[in-house]
Amino acid sequence: MNRKLRMGMVGGGTDAFIGAIHRLAAFMDNQIEMVCGCFSVNPEISRSSGKLYYLPENRVYETYQEMFEKEAQLPEGERMDFVSIVTPNFVHFDPAMMALENGFHVVIDKPITFTLDEALKLKEKLDETGLTLALTHTYSGYPAVKHAKQMIANGELGKVRKVFVEYPQGWLSAKVEDQGNAQASWRTDPKKSGKAGCMGDIGTHAHHLAEYVTGLRVTELCAELNILVPNRMLDDDGAALLRFENGARGVLMATQIAAGEENGIKIRVYGEKGGLEWYQQEPNSLIVKWLDKPTQILRVGTSMNSAIAAHNTRTPGGHPEGYLEAFANIYRNFAMTVMAKMDGKEPTPEMLDFPGIEDGIRGMQFIDTVVKAGYDDSIKWVTL
Repeated sequence: MNRKLRMGMVGGGTDAFIGAIHRLAAFMDNQIEMVCGCFSVNPEISRSSGKLYYLPENRVYETYQEMFEKEAQLPEGERMDFVSIVTPNFVHFDPAMMALENGFHVVIDKPITFTLDEALKLKEKLDETGLTLALTHTYSGYPAVKHAKQMIANGELGKVRKVFVEYPQGWLSAKVEDQGNAQASWRTDPKKSGKAGCMGDIGTHAHHLAEYVTGLRVTELCAELNILVPNRMLDDDGAALLRFENGARGVLMATQIAAGEENGIKIRVYGEKGGLEWYQQEPNSLIVKWLDKPTQILRVGTSMNSAIAAHNTRTPGGHPEGYLEAFANIYRNFAMTVMAKMDGKEPTPEMLDFPGIEDGIRGMQFIDTVVKAGYDDSIKWVTL
C-alpha cells in the first residue's frame, strides 16, 4: 500500500470528549486519515462537526446505518477502510456488527459491548470475516508497560506470585451527574453504561493491565462493590481479591470517589526473584526491585532496549511518552496490521501487539463476575 488508511467515525462530535483523543491518536503517525463519519445522534451536531473536521458534506451522515450502507457502495479506492466507534457503551455492539457485516475493520472503545453475549457474537463475526478489531485499552500502549510485560515473559522476575493493581479517580466524589455533566450522566446510568459503573469504566482497565503485563489470566475473584455517593445507580467504588491461573494472588482496587485523585492507575508485580512497579503519572519510569541487588529505575528511550519497547517509543530519552502516545500506539499497530494483511503479508509480533476481541471478552467476563461477587455478601469466590 502507498496510501493512508481511511477512517470513518461513529460518535465523537464536537460536544463529546473521547472522540478528539481518538482522532489525535489516529493521526499521530500519519498512517490514517478521516474520510467520513456520523458524529452524533443529533443530525445538526453531526453536520456541524463534520464541517469543523473539514469533511465533504456528502461524507457526513445522519445515522451510522446510512454511513455503512453508503460507504460500502463507494468504489474501493474511495470508501473507508475501518470505523472508529467512540460512543457510550450501549451503542457499541450494533455499529461494530454492522461494520463487520459490510467489510470494514473496527476500532472500539472499552468495554467492548453492553453484554458478554454481544462480545461473543462479535467474535463469531470476526472469525467469519477475517477482519481486524482493536480495543482501546490505552494503558497497555505505554513503552514502559510493554517492557515490563517482556521482562516477565522472559522470566526475569521468576514465577509471578503477587499482583497489586489500582485505579483511583476522584471526579465522581459529588453527584455531578445531576449537575449537567454529560460524561457522568451516561456512565452512572445502567441503561447506557451497563451493569457496572466504576468497575466497568476503570476497573476493566485495571483488570486488563494486570492480565496484559503478567501474561496470566484471572481465574477467580472475591469482590465488594459500593455505591458511596447517595442515590447513585451504579457502583462508584470497589475492590477484588484475585486468583491467577499460575497460583499467584492479586488485589485490584478501582474507585471514582477518591477525592483529589486524577488518573492514578498503578501496577506492582512480584516474582520469586524481584518485583516491578509502574505508575501512569510517571510513565517513563519502570522501577525494578531485586531480591539480592539494588533497585533499578529503567527509563524509556535509554535503558529500555527490548524490541517491543523500542517499537513503541517515539522520542529520545527524557521526553515523556504519555497518554496520547500510548493511545496512538494502539492505532499505529492496528493500522500496520491491517496494511500488512492488505498487502498479503504476515504482520509481525510488534504489529499485532494491541488489545483485540479476546481482551474485550475478558473484560465483559470480568464485569459479569465482579458484579455477581460484589453485591452478594454470601458469596466468597466466583469463577471467571
